[in-house]
Amino acid sequence: MSSNAPVEPRRTALDSLHRSLGATMTDFAGWDMPLRYGSERDEHLAVRTRAGLFDLSHMGEITVTGPQAAALLDFALVGNIGGVKTGRARYTMICREDGGILDDLIVYRLADTEYMVVANASNAQVVLDALVERAGGFDAEVRDDRDAYALLAVQGPESPGILKSLTDADLDGLKYYAGLPGTVAGVPALIARTGYTGEDGFELFVAPADAEKLWQALTEAGGTSRPEAGGAPVGLAPCGLSCRDTLRLEAGMPLYGHELSTSLTPFDAGLGRVVKFEKEGDFVGREALTEAAARAESSPPRVLVGLVAEGRRVPRAGYPVVAGGEVVGEVTSGAPSPTLGKPIAMAYVDAAHSAPGTAGVAVDIRGSHEPYEVVALPFYKRQK
Repeated sequence: MSSNAPVEPRRTALDSLHRSLGATMTDFAGWDMPLRYGSERDEHLAVRTRAGLFDLSHMGEITVTGPQAAALLDFALVGNIGGVKTGRARYTMICREDGGILDDLIVYRLADTEYMVVANASNAQVVLDALVERAGGFDAEVRDDRDAYALLAVQGPESPGILKSLTDADLDGLKYYAGLPGTVAGVPALIARTGYTGEDGFELFVAPADAEKLWQALTEAGGTSRPEAGGAPVGLAPCGLSCRDTLRLEAGMPLYGHELSTSLTPFDAGLGRVVKFEKEGDFVGREALTEAAARAESSPPRVLVGLVAEGRRVPRAGYPVVAGGEVVGEVTSGAPSPTLGKPIAMAYVDAAHSAPGTAGVAVDIRGSHEPYEVVALPFYKRQK
């Protein structure tokens, strides 16, 4: 018998803690997640100026192990995963046979024959199913490890100092897109220098049972005074998914379902660089992507650009971009930018209207053509 009863959203190991902090919760990709704890603008600015603490335990971890783990991933994904050194990570994509993007991923090489693939929450099952299907004939095992990890992220300029006070791991030697096993506040963790905010920061993969202890330790460390913070409390803030979205938007980072989808190839999305045709052997989508690359060369697809409002009205995904009375593109993401103090958007627009400073571009917001300035992405780049 089939049941029409609503499916209860999954809860992370930190669920009761979020509620005790007064978080506004929301259903996101089947998970009950904190949207904000107070002001999303304050949370956003905390990450830009100090540090923010996120629960990202909804992300999908998939472990691939075995003598042919690298070969399997080189076949299943568009990147050159076999070329990733142990302890490093790579941004890549998994595509359909027709070149459409199934998801964008980060792959960590944990050991010689062990990799961790991190998928977006909304696509984790799709990615898992595709990897299992593509593993046929390879001496490798694909394991669903979504329940084996909680994921916390500390992001912002103060994040290295906060983490240093809790670990003896070599954070100074940890490069961007690298990870190392260590102990943080007595908790075993994979410490990765990755993030989705445009700031320096770390993502900490830990056992769910250790998540609350680690959150509390990070919160305490982020509230203490240290010489490198000028003697003042650092001001770490708990942060929800709402400010994570405005942070990634300012940083020009794509979000699956907005800037990326199965109807786009990596070349359509301006991310053809992740496709490594030079790697040995076949990979899923190679033929279609070869054609997409040639097509992009001869007839440029729409270009992903930044748009900054001249007024105060906020564009949303799906709104038409217009010029001279004609539709020339579509907004993929839009929001008020706390850093710029103006509404901003990412949009795919015709190549003829994609150059920064192009005049006469507007967004159709409920019938009103609001003027926007075309700018290069990202909107925000941190000072090194």
